[in-house]
Formats: sequence, structure tokens, C-alpha cells
Amino acid sequence: MRKLLILTLFLVFKVSYSQQKTTHTISGYIRDGQTGESLISASVYDLKSKKGTVSNTYGFYSLTLEEDSAIVQFSYTGFHTQTFKMYVSKSVEINIDLMADNVLMEAEIVVENAAKLEESTRMSTIDIPIQQIKSIPALMGEVDVLKTMQLLPGVQSGNEGASGLYVRGGSPDQNLILLDDAPVYNASHLFGFFSVFNADAINSVSLIKGGFPARYGGRLSSVLDIHMKEGNMKKVEGEASIGLISSKLTVQGPIKVDTTSFIISARRTYVDVLTVPFMKRKQGRDYEDVFRYYFHDVNAKVNHKFSNKDRLFLSFYGGLDRFLGDSRQWESATSEVQTYRDKSHLDWGNLTGTMRWNHQFSDKLFMNTALIYSKYEYDMGSESTNYLDSVNNQPSNELFQYVSGIQDYGAKINLDYLPTAKHYMKTGGSVTRHAFNSGVLQFQNATSDTTLGDDPIIGWEWSGYVEDDWKINQRLKLNLGVHYNGFNVRNTNYHSFQPRISTRYLINENLSMKASYSEMQQYIHLLTNANVGLPTDLWVPATDNVLPQKSRQVALGMAKTFRWLNENMEISVEGYYKEMENLIAYKPGASYFNVPGENWEDKITSGEGWSYGGEFFLQRKSGDFTGWIGYTLSWTERQFDELNDGEKFPYKFDRRHDLSLVGMYKFNEKWDIAATWVYGTGNAITLPLGNYLQAGGVNPWGGESTIEYYGGRNSSRMEAYHRFDVGANLHKQKKKGEAVWNFSVYNAYNRRNPFYYYFDQPGQLKKVSLFPVLPSVSYRFKF
Repeated sequence: MRKLLILTLFLVFKVSYSQQKTTHTISGYIRDGQTGESLISASVYDLKSKKGTVSNTYGFYSLTLEEDSAIVQFSYTGFHTQTFKMYVSKSVEINIDLMADNVLMEAEIVVENAAKLEESTRMSTIDIPIQQIKSIPALMGEVDVLKTMQLLPGVQSGNEGASGLYVRGGSPDQNLILLDDAPVYNASHLFGFFSVFNADAINSVSLIKGGFPARYGGRLSSVLDIHMKEGNMKKVEGEASIGLISSKLTVQGPIKVDTTSFIISARRTYVDVLTVPFMKRKQGRDYEDVFRYYFHDVNAKVNHKFSNKDRLFLSFYGGLDRFLGDSRQWESATSEVQTYRDKSHLDWGNLTGTMRWNHQFSDKLFMNTALIYSKYEYDMGSESTNYLDSVNNQPSNELFQYVSGIQDYGAKINLDYLPTAKHYMKTGGSVTRHAFNSGVLQFQNATSDTTLGDDPIIGWEWSGYVEDDWKINQRLKLNLGVHYNGFNVRNTNYHSFQPRISTRYLINENLSMKASYSEMQQYIHLLTNANVGLPTDLWVPATDNVLPQKSRQVALGMAKTFRWLNENMEISVEGYYKEMENLIAYKPGASYFNVPGENWEDKITSGEGWSYGGEFFLQRKSGDFTGWIGYTLSWTERQFDELNDGEKFPYKFDRRHDLSLVGMYKFNEKWDIAATWVYGTGNAITLPLGNYLQAGGVNPWGGESTIEYYGGRNSSRMEAYHRFDVGANLHKQKKKGEAVWNFSVYNAYNRRNPFYYYFDQPGQLKKVSLFPVLPSVSYRFKF
């Protein structure tokens, strides 16, 4: 297979681009006419020659046509189409400003031939318009990008309310989550119930589950590519919202019109204010315990246009979760003498920064370079003061702190080259310095100061790639590429040559067959004691003792576009098979804390994984009625030598059936509604099969003690999961903007979905549910 792919790639890159007829190139940028934002993957299509292309991440497009008359259409979902009739006699630059559908125009041309799903070689890839994401009913009214991704086929949600992604049998660490090219390592707020992504600051979201283009690497299961807004180049505008648990403020506008823009978006919860009365425990004046929790995050970006060919972007994200505890004790209920105090904290957060420079060398060659910084840190600690125990007439203090995390410095370069309408070539490379802190434990008191744990592990990761989207003829199109990457750690070098191929064959004008094959290699691992996205999870590298993860995935499917109620509908059906090697997990009984004489590498076992199944997706992106239907039928297994007696077992999130229905309807200019219904087979769990009496033992209930015995790992199932959410938006136009009231209900029919099970006494299994029916209301004002 590899030899065939290598030979094919060699032939592709030996293709001569010389043509018998004279050709010229139309190029430029496609942007939002109201804000100046780049429109990503906007369509450019010549109705006469049937040739087309799409804009890149920065709105740049290039289309080479033969010297002849042409009818060129520029289109983007949710925007009015522009059409140019011209005679192509020379290369020309045409910059396009498209106006959104809510902007009145004298005429509108409906596009039927552009940006069709079946035309592209892309498969296992889904783009969700950000306006749809913001319309979907959300937990406690908090719009969440990752929870929207969980509604897509091939993506599991993990536990109730969690924001983690389990894509085609993979684990959270196997998702490459990029925010303006910077990797985000922990994408969860509130112990996994919300994601770190503020939808008000997001421009576009794209999820790739398979058929990975060669430009992506370093993860096995998915790529979630998120781009922040660039800032309004035309005028200052803002948006503020108040919800049940958080408030947000976004301001954007030009520093200099059509030259420099900015955007800043901030969000903070007030869970700490609302819940303190419920998280306060007090017994007279003997003792008092107070617990507080909150999170906040900030997105910021500056965008400067030096010329039509050069642009600079500076992006920043910072977010932090804080859980604080304060316990105090007095000598007696009537005494003012404080005898003991313990202040504890649990903090975790991300910090990312990206500086990017775009340069257009010619009407066919575009370059983007980036300098990238990313840091994730987890910090847990406490400070205890005993006022009765004194040293040198001072109260005694004890300090405990545990810190872990990962820090990256990186650089990358990407080139887009469009020599003809039949080829769209990309090439580039990157280098990243990783610093892995697998856990440092510090203990300090009056007589000692002890630090335990390993020094940070430094790893250098590099990659290079080349790919070509090659239209061989009207029916057959290929995306061929190779991704080469390597990793150096502790004087050990790993490297991997990863072929990628995606192809589509047009059966007719509106129906195509697609297939893909990709190999991936991953040099970082996530060690986790649980599956709820806790911040205690450790990021660790492949080392001289721990091999990198590998995967091979093949997919086959069909895609079709058809018209319904004057709007395009997209439908796709895919089957996939994926193998994974060198997965790691804790050995039974192992702890994530590092103590003297222990090393995390000694606490793990390695194994394999398999995932296969089929996916169905029906989507409508435009019109008054939008939404999708997604269904997944899948099987996922794991095998570790030191777990389950070395036998295969179902992965915790192996779900046979997963169904989501999502719909949004706009009644008029004032009212729109949205609803979702989800169903999933219950998670796999390990429960005892029975018990037997222990001779002479006595249990807490006064009877004879029993000993439980278990069958295979994850051999039982939770109850099926299903839930219905509904929401409505009321829009009111004001003199200085628009006010929007959102009313939503999460889990509308109060389904008691299982969060976990426990035995309250022998033989009696109890279910714990997390979220009952939860109504919410929020107010948003755009100015």
C-alpha cells in the first residue's frame, strides 16, 4: 500500500503544468462586506468551464482559466452571491465583499453549482456555521462549541454534561484542538462541564474525523480547527450577555479603518457568588467551611494590513478555573480565639499566543508563517495554620503544593500554490519544543522543605508535509500527500512517514463516491485516572521506554446534494475502520502522584485499540429551517496485557447506537426556536456479577460480610442515555442595537440519565443522576 502511494505521489509531483492554450489567473480575497472578516472556504466557480476553487483560511483564492469568456460566481453559506461576467484576457485581482443574507440587496442570485459536498475530496469533515452553534439550546444557557461537536456522527460525549470529545473510538488526548494554530491541551472549564471556547469570539469551526490532509499531524483521532474573529475593519461594535452562571462582553472594531482592527472578548462566571450560601458549612462558632468556584477567560486579537499582499495577526487566549476552600476553627462556640485555619486551592488553565504573518508572493502563491506559544498548568495546594502550636512564638504553618503541566514553543510555515485550476498544492513544516512537567510535589513546614518529583522532560517535535488536491478529470479528483514527523527525547529519536490519500468519483452531477486512507503518529499521551476530564490528568511524552501512539484508518462513503424547499440539503454516508497501537493506561492501583522511588513510566501498561462502524449525516445550512440528523453505529475495543487478564474489552465509551436530531426555525424577525434530541447506548462499566459470604466477617449493616466477584472489564452497561432540549430567542430592535432574550430548557422531560452507579448495601445497585430539567434565561445586547 505504501509503495503504491509513494509511486502515485511521485507521478503527481512530476506533472507538467504547461498548457497548450493561454491561461490567466483571477485572484484576490473574499471577505464579509460588513465587518471585513475573512470568509474561509468561500466558493469561486466558473459556470462555463465548470472549474472552481475555495478561499483558504485567510480568504485568499486563486483560479486559473483559459483565455475565454467566463461567468464567475462568488458564494458563501448565509451570504448573497456575487456573479461576474467577463472575458479573461489577462490576470486580474478581484477582491470580493459578500453581504450577509440579513442585509437587503436589490437582487440575489441563488447558487446551485458551487461548494457542493460531492465535489470536494474532503470526507469525514464537518463545518458548522457559528450562528447555528449559538442557536442550539445549551446547558444553563452557556453556548458551547464542544457540546455542539458532540451532536455530530462519530463523536461521543463521554459522561453526562461533559465537554470532552471521543471521536471514532479515540480518547481526548488524540484530538488536535487548534485555536488560531495554537494547540489547546485542556479544553474544559468546571471539571469538564463547559469548554474554554467563547462562541462570541469564534469565526469558524471545522472538525476532521478521518481522511486527514497531510498538513495536519501529531494526533490519531481528530482535528478541531477553530479560528477566532479578526475584528471589524469597518466600525466599532459590541455584544454583551448576562446568563444564569456567567456574563460576557465582546468589543471589536477598527483601530484604523480598513487597515488595523481588534477584538477582545471576556467571560466570567459568578458561580462562586451564587453558590456560596449552599457551599458554606457552619456549626455555631465552633467551625466554618466555605468553598468557592469560578472560571474566567479572555480572547484578544489584533489584525494589521500592511498592504494587499501582507498582513499580520496577533492572537491571545488566557483562561483559569479556581476552586477555593477556607476552613476555620475556634476554641469554643463563644470564643473569639481562632485555633486552626486551612486554605486550599485547585487551579488549572490555558495560555496561548500566536503571531502570524501572511504574504502573497504572486497570484498563485500564498504563504503563512506563525510563532506559537501554548501552556497548560494544574496547581493544587493548601496552607494550614495551627494557632495553638507555636514555633518561636509564631503559629505553625504547613504548606503543600502539587504542580503539573505542559509548555510549548513552536514555529510553522505553510505555502499554498495553485498553478492551474486542476491543482491546489500545499506544503510546509513546523518545529515545537515541548516541556512536560509530570508532577512536582512540595511539602514545607517549620523544620523541613521537601520537593519530590521528576525534572521536566524536554521533547523536540518537527514535521514537514506536501499535498496536492488534483482534479484528474470531471469525475475523478484526488488529494494526495505525505506527512513526515519526528520526535527527540532523552537522546532517543522517533520518526514517521505517513501517507495520506482521499479521493472522490462523481457518479453524476449530484452524487459522488469517496474513499480515504491515513496513517498518524502521536508523541504525547494523557494519563488519566477517570474519564470526566479532571485537571489531574497528566500530559506525558513518548520516551525511550514509552513508544509513540500510531493509527491507521480507512473510510469509504457517498455524498449527495439535493434541493428541498429551495435550499440545498447535504447527505453523506460513511463506513470506517481504525487500528491504534501503543495506547497507555495506568496499571491497576497506580496513582498519578509521584513519590520517591516511583516514576510514571513504571505505573503504566501499553496496549492496542480498534474502532469501526458507520455514520449517517443529513444537514441543511441555510434557509428559515436549518439543522441536521446524525446517526452512528460503532464498535470500539481495547486490549492491554496487564488489564482484564490480557483479553479484549469494550472501551468505556463504546456505544452501539448514537443519534442526534437538531433543528432551528426562524418564524419571523422577532422569534426563532431551536431543539435537540439525543439518544445513545449506555456507557460500558464494570459491575460485580455476584457476591458470596465471608466467614466470620461483619459488614456495617450488622450482617455477615460479603465479597464481590467480577466478570470481564466493562462487561456491563449503563442505561441508555436520551435527552430533549428546547430554546427560543426573542429579538427586539433598539435605537442603538438589538436586544435578544433567550429562553431554554435543558432535559425538558426530566430524564434521569445515569452519571454513575454504586451499591448502598450488598445487592442493591443505585443510580446517581446529575442534571434534572434545567430552565435558563439569558439576555444579550448587540451594539
